[in-house]
This record gives sequence, C-alpha cells and structure tokens, in this order.
Amino acid sequence: MNPPELRYSKEHEWLRVESDGTAVLGITDFAAESLGDVVFVELPDVGSELGQSEKMGEIESVKAVSDLYSPVAGRVIERNERLIDNPELVNSGPFDSGWMLKVELSDASQLDQLMSAEEYESFLESQE
Repeated sequence: MNPPELRYSKEHEWLRVESDGTAVLGITDFAAESLGDVVFVELPDVGSELGQSEKMGEIESVKAVSDLYSPVAGRVIERNERLIDNPELVNSGPFDSGWMLKVELSDASQLDQLMSAEEYESFLESQE
C-alpha cells in the first residue's frame, strides 16, 4: 500500500512535503520491487538545480540501470548519503530510510500535476 500522504509520478517517484515546505523525494515500492536488488544509486550534488521531469540521477540493480526523474523543479538541499554505502535501503524502506533527496521547491503548483495514492494505485492497475 502506498502512503496516502505522498504524491506520485508516472515514473514511480514519490514526493512528501515537509512542514517547512521542503520536498522529500524517493522511488516507490513498486519501482524498488521491479528493479530487484539495488546495488548503486547516483544522486545529484547538493546545490544542483532540478527541472521537473528531468533526469536527477541513476539507480542500478542486479537487473538493470534506470534513470531517476525529478517530479518537481527545485534546488537540492540534502541527499541521502546513506544510500551511497547502503543502496539496499531503497529496497528495504523505499518510503523511509530509502529516501533520496530533499529539495527546495521552485514552484509549488507543480505538486498539482502529481497523483494521489489512490490515483497512483489506479495508474498501476492500468499498466498491468
């Protein structure tokens, strides 16, 4: 079950807005399961500017290498350094310990373009 307080993209990224307006980004459980065992995560440097729907890094598993896309535009203010040495956190806790980036949003209205948990569940069912 995808957490209801998060927003979701069609590329299987999730976003949570913190009380200070910071956005926390990661990939969904569906994406983590589809990838299999994650062995490497490449994330942008702190201070990098992300464009909405633009590549923000790569994730490598035993099955494949996949691009990561930012669901919103903004500036990277923190990255989960634990993923560098422990990329498997993406598999074990994609919605908590496996988060990837914290971003200062450029345009909060972009959140409206993301799906609710219910909409994301329907999207997944339509892809089967």
